[in-house]
Amino acid sequence: MSEARIEHVNLTVSNLDRSIALFEALCGWHLRIRDQHSVRGEFAHVGGDDTYLALWSDGSDHSGQAKGKPMNHVGIEVQDLEAAERVVVEAGLEPFNQGRYDPGPHGFYFFDWDGIEFEVVSYE
Repeated sequence: MSEARIEHVNLTVSNLDRSIALFEALCGWHLRIRDQHSVRGEFAHVGGDDTYLALWSDGSDHSGQAKGKPMNHVGIEVQDLEAAERVVVEAGLEPFNQGRYDPGPHGFYFFDWDGIEFEVVSYE
Protein backbone atom coordinates (compact mmCIF):
# COMPACT_ATOMS: atom_id res chain seq x y z
CA MET A 1 0.00 0.00 0.00
CA SER A 2 1.32 3.50 -0.83
CA GLU A 3 1.83 6.16 1.82
CA ALA A 4 -1.19 8.37 2.46
CA ARG A 5 -1.15 12.13 2.94
CA ILE A 6 -3.59 14.59 4.45
CA GLU A 7 -5.30 16.39 1.59
CA HIS A 8 -7.27 18.86 3.72
CA VAL A 9 -8.45 19.70 7.23
CA ASN A 10 -11.94 21.14 7.71
CA LEU A 11 -12.33 23.85 10.37
CA THR A 12 -15.28 25.92 11.58
CA VAL A 13 -14.45 29.63 11.89
CA SER A 14 -16.50 32.69 12.75
CA ASN A 15 -15.13 35.02 10.05
CA LEU A 16 -14.11 33.59 6.66
CA ASP A 17 -12.49 36.80 5.38
CA ARG A 18 -10.25 37.10 8.45
CA SER A 19 -9.19 33.44 8.39
CA ILE A 20 -8.56 33.42 4.64
CA ALA A 21 -6.36 36.53 4.94
CA LEU A 22 -4.36 34.96 7.79
CA PHE A 23 -3.56 31.75 5.91
CA GLU A 24 -2.79 33.54 2.66
CA ALA A 25 -0.26 35.75 4.51
CA LEU A 26 1.11 33.06 6.83
CA CYS A 27 1.42 30.22 4.35
CA GLY A 28 1.63 31.88 0.93
CA TRP A 29 -1.57 30.07 -0.02
CA HIS A 30 -4.38 31.25 -2.27
CA LEU A 31 -8.15 31.05 -2.24
CA ARG A 32 -9.10 27.96 -4.24
CA ILE A 33 -12.88 28.25 -3.92
CA ARG A 34 -15.47 30.18 -1.94
CA ASP A 35 -19.19 29.53 -2.15
CA GLN A 36 -22.43 29.17 -0.24
CA HIS A 37 -22.82 25.89 1.66
CA SER A 38 -25.69 23.72 0.42
CA VAL A 39 -27.39 23.72 3.85
CA ARG A 40 -26.36 27.00 5.53
CA GLY A 41 -23.47 29.35 5.81
CA GLU A 42 -20.49 29.71 3.53
CA PHE A 43 -17.30 27.74 2.88
CA ALA A 44 -13.87 28.37 1.41
CA HIS A 45 -10.81 26.33 0.51
CA VAL A 46 -7.49 28.12 1.02
CA GLY A 47 -4.23 26.34 0.24
CA GLY A 48 -1.87 25.27 -2.51
CA ASP A 49 -2.31 22.99 -5.48
CA ASP A 50 -2.29 19.74 -3.48
CA THR A 51 -3.42 20.57 0.07
CA TYR A 52 -5.72 23.09 1.71
CA LEU A 53 -7.75 24.10 4.72
CA ALA A 54 -11.48 23.83 4.24
CA LEU A 55 -13.04 26.66 6.24
CA TRP A 56 -16.77 26.76 7.04
CA SER A 57 -18.71 29.52 8.71
CA ASP A 58 -22.30 30.32 9.56
CA GLY A 59 -21.19 33.67 11.02
CA SER A 60 -21.58 32.50 14.63
CA ASP A 61 -18.97 33.15 17.32
CA HIS A 62 -17.01 29.95 17.91
CA SER A 63 -14.42 31.36 20.32
CA GLY A 64 -15.79 29.33 23.24
CA GLN A 65 -14.63 26.00 21.83
CA ALA A 66 -12.54 24.06 24.34
CA LYS A 67 -8.98 23.28 23.26
CA GLY A 68 -8.45 19.64 22.46
CA LYS A 69 -12.15 18.84 22.13
CA PRO A 70 -11.61 16.83 19.97
CA MET A 71 -8.59 18.27 18.08
CA ASN A 72 -5.35 19.39 19.74
CA HIS A 73 -3.76 21.52 16.99
CA VAL A 74 -3.00 21.86 13.29
CA GLY A 75 0.70 21.83 12.33
CA ILE A 76 1.96 24.11 9.55
CA GLU A 77 5.50 23.96 8.18
CA VAL A 78 7.03 27.22 6.90
CA GLN A 79 10.44 28.16 5.53
CA ASP A 80 10.82 31.51 7.35
CA LEU A 81 9.74 31.17 10.97
CA GLU A 82 10.44 34.81 11.89
CA ALA A 83 8.31 36.07 8.99
CA ALA A 84 5.52 33.68 10.00
CA GLU A 85 5.62 34.94 13.59
CA ARG A 86 5.38 38.55 12.33
CA VAL A 87 2.25 37.64 10.32
CA VAL A 88 0.64 36.11 13.40
CA VAL A 89 1.46 39.15 15.58
CA GLU A 90 0.29 41.61 12.88
CA ALA A 91 -3.02 39.70 12.78
CA GLY A 92 -3.43 40.53 16.49
CA LEU A 93 -2.72 36.98 17.65
CA GLU A 94 -0.20 35.92 20.28
CA PRO A 95 2.57 33.36 19.64
CA PHE A 96 3.61 31.23 22.62
CA ASN A 97 5.88 28.29 23.51
CA GLN A 98 8.59 29.32 21.08
CA GLY A 99 11.23 26.63 21.16
CA ARG A 100 13.06 23.78 19.53
CA TYR A 101 12.73 20.02 19.75
CA ASP A 102 15.98 18.07 19.84
CA PRO A 103 16.35 16.76 17.20
CA GLY A 104 13.67 18.35 15.13
CA PRO A 105 12.00 21.56 14.13
CA HIS A 106 11.80 24.84 15.94
CA GLY A 107 8.55 26.74 16.09
CA PHE A 108 5.73 28.32 18.05
CA TYR A 109 2.04 27.93 18.75
CA PHE A 110 -0.89 30.35 18.51
CA PHE A 111 -4.65 30.31 18.92
CA ASP A 112 -6.76 31.90 16.21
CA TRP A 113 -9.82 34.00 16.99
CA ASP A 114 -12.00 30.88 17.31
CA GLY A 115 -9.76 29.10 19.80
CA ILE A 116 -8.21 26.74 17.23
CA GLU A 117 -4.58 26.03 18.10
CA PHE A 118 -1.91 26.01 15.39
CA GLU A 119 1.73 24.91 15.65
CA VAL A 120 4.05 26.62 13.15
CA VAL A 121 7.37 24.84 12.58
CA SER A 122 10.48 25.19 10.46
CA TYR A 123 13.17 22.60 9.80
CA GLU A 124 15.54 25.30 8.46
